[in-house]
Amino acid sequence: MPRHARRRWLLAAALLVLLLAIFTSESWLGWFGQYLVQAEAPEKADTVLVLAGDSSGNRILKGAELIRQGWASFAVISGSMSLYGHDEANAAVALAVQNGYPASYFRPMQIEANSTREEAAILWKYLQSQGVRKFLVVTSDMHTRRAGRVYRQVARSAEIRMVAAPTPRFDPASWWKTRPARKLVFNEWIKTIADWLGI
Repeated sequence: MPRHARRRWLLAAALLVLLLAIFTSESWLGWFGQYLVQAEAPEKADTVLVLAGDSSGNRILKGAELIRQGWASFAVISGSMSLYGHDEANAAVALAVQNGYPASYFRPMQIEANSTREEAAILWKYLQSQGVRKFLVVTSDMHTRRAGRVYRQVARSAEIRMVAAPTPRFDPASWWKTRPARKLVFNEWIKTIADWLGI
């Protein structure tokens, strides 16, 4: 095949692939959001573990509701940030109390962690000291797959179930339609790939 004919064929094939990708985008783009979500129904456990990093309050309120429903007797609240001079864990508990949940439900833990893996190592050590062998991890829905993988690697002897709290402005089936959701998905995929690569 002459060189110019080969170039035309490759250009036509690339254009066809591009058009196919555009016209079927809703089918495959949805996968990138839905893959991130791997949540499970709660089961009776020793404790609920509410992960740090949620400024919306959805994680703490979901954890509080699990305690109210009797899935566990208390919740450990992780906090690794300082928010306007307040530590994250106690700020989260204060929000739950404002929403009608008793402070006795919660054990806030302010920790120094720069990643989900560091947070998992610190919290698993604490949970072991408390005799915890089965726990529910509450995190944002789009964080459930990655966090579940990390916690199961760190706490190998534990039984863990991932329970999702909703992520504001994120719909796994249509995330690409809004800028905030695109940023969230891009950020979570970067972290997911980094975790796969061990970096």
